[in-house]
Amino acid sequence: MTAVEKIGKTIEEAVSLALAELGVSEKRVDIEVIESPSKGLFGFIGTKPAKVRVSLKKIDPVAVAKEFMQDIFSQMKLDVLIEKMTSEEGIVFNLRGKDLGILIGKHGQTLDALQYLTNLAANRDVDQDRVRIVVDVEDYRKRREETLYRLAERLADKVKRRGERVVLEPMSRHERKIIHMALQDDKRISTYSEGEEPFRKVVIALKR
Repeated sequence: MTAVEKIGKTIEEAVSLALAELGVSEKRVDIEVIESPSKGLFGFIGTKPAKVRVSLKKIDPVAVAKEFMQDIFSQMKLDVLIEKMTSEEGIVFNLRGKDLGILIGKHGQTLDALQYLTNLAANRDVDQDRVRIVVDVEDYRKRREETLYRLAERLADKVKRRGERVVLEPMSRHERKIIHMALQDDKRISTYSEGEEPFRKVVIALKR
């Protein structure tokens, strides 16, 4: 649904009904007044209600995503610089500022949640040309990936020495994928995941 027509006692009431049906705020729409309210004879006979047409503005998902994050940071009273870049993964927003660890959380869990919500907000009213947005903080994701690669190699060596499998702590799907990729060319090692989300874990074991 991209536009609705609504009737109300006042223009404001008609617009409010339209916004409620579209599920957006007034800044996301264009408003056309089709009929203004008027009082009839003696103030009530032949009274005409207001009629409006409210249409969604053309959406820029990237701009919506940035505005969504800015609103969150404002409520958290965080001074954040949002750097926009483009990568193979999509649009990357790298966040910079002081004391932004709160946006990362344990092993990036808060950051992943922020990224998920930002993508939902950006693509909510988009039928086509949906965007993929990656949210990062001070290049945390790159540093975390390097850490996971080193961890995978170290644990694979341990498995080879002891002959016993190693079970890692629960990780997100993205981080599990990094472990699998880090060891995919090791001819003596196999990796697989076990358990249910959000406690799914990677297992590193010798190939049989």
